[in-house]
Amino acid sequence: MSSLDQFAAAKLADLDAKSLRRSLKETRRDGAVHAWRDGRRVLSFCDNDYLNLSQDARVKQAAIRAIEQHGTGSGASRLVTGNHPLYAVLEARLAALKGTEDAIVFGSGYLANIGIVPALVGKGDLILADELAHACLNAGARLSGARTVPFRHNDLAHLADLLATERGQFRHCLVLIDRVYSMDGDLAPVAAISALAARHDAWLMSDDAHGIGVLPKEDPALVPLQMGTLSKALGSYGGYLCASAPIVALLRSRARSFVYTTGLPPASVAAAIAALDVIEGDPDWAVTPVVRARQFTQLLNLPNAESPIVPVVIGEAAAALAASEQLLAEGFLVTAIRPPTVPAGTARLRITFSAGHSEADVAALAEAVRRVLP
Repeated sequence: MSSLDQFAAAKLADLDAKSLRRSLKETRRDGAVHAWRDGRRVLSFCDNDYLNLSQDARVKQAAIRAIEQHGTGSGASRLVTGNHPLYAVLEARLAALKGTEDAIVFGSGYLANIGIVPALVGKGDLILADELAHACLNAGARLSGARTVPFRHNDLAHLADLLATERGQFRHCLVLIDRVYSMDGDLAPVAAISALAARHDAWLMSDDAHGIGVLPKEDPALVPLQMGTLSKALGSYGGYLCASAPIVALLRSRARSFVYTTGLPPASVAAAIAALDVIEGDPDWAVTPVVRARQFTQLLNLPNAESPIVPVVIGEAAAALAASEQLLAEGFLVTAIRPPTVPAGTARLRITFSAGHSEADVAALAEAVRRVLP
């Protein structure tokens, strides 16, 4: 065994000992809320497809038509040969949805955040990031070279103190938050954070990956940098930033993960456009995931859900894995989330609800979760 293989094997053994090794499980989705795992059809509560639009016939047909007209790939970076006409349509629709002058679409949410942040701030600048902000926001912060200081999760007093003591030493300041925190399902106090940022001439950027399509729109006057993804409630793939025309124009020239990456395939762009049509045409469908999440929290006497995401904290990684396996045996697909995705000692079941789940589905899950809790 080579030294490289020895290194990898030792790392894997350490992860196994801590119940932190990750592995891929073959899973076939079967309609809106069911999946096949280990030869069994199970009810899935671990999907971010909150409106089930990846399975919607209208969205799928739009993707098929785009392939027939434009092919399967965009050909190159959009600045070279890849800017097929659907891009302009999607970016205009996103800007209209978010109430901004313009929008820019990236290859994924991760690519968006590692491109946006370094294009706006760098050495000599300051980033203040919520300690639970998504990993790709933190990756973008590290790539920027700016001084990055975390503030306690949703702690306005701590953020205010950092702005008061740190901001004056730096040229520019960027505040990074998630609108919906993906592992806890809680919301950022956006209006209050925006007011603090404005008071200190700091720029606020919000990652709305888990809010677009299922929560009311953000106010562009409060959040000048509205980032999000096409891969969750919109049922497609890709990331975006909605902002003013000058900011978007700058990113088209300077965001490295935009300039040096092949553009999204036409099918993904067309699917996202069709998904926006569905969401705008059926607002009652869009609010259903949060309704189902609140039904679940009420049944288990948990804090009232603010989003389609509900965490059930178990504690240790091995116990969370065992609970997930027991739920699978009972016919429910619920993923155990372990460190480093969440802090040590807070391994959990991350449960997500969609518009396709019925009240009976939610009630059955609540009974099963009650049985597996320590």
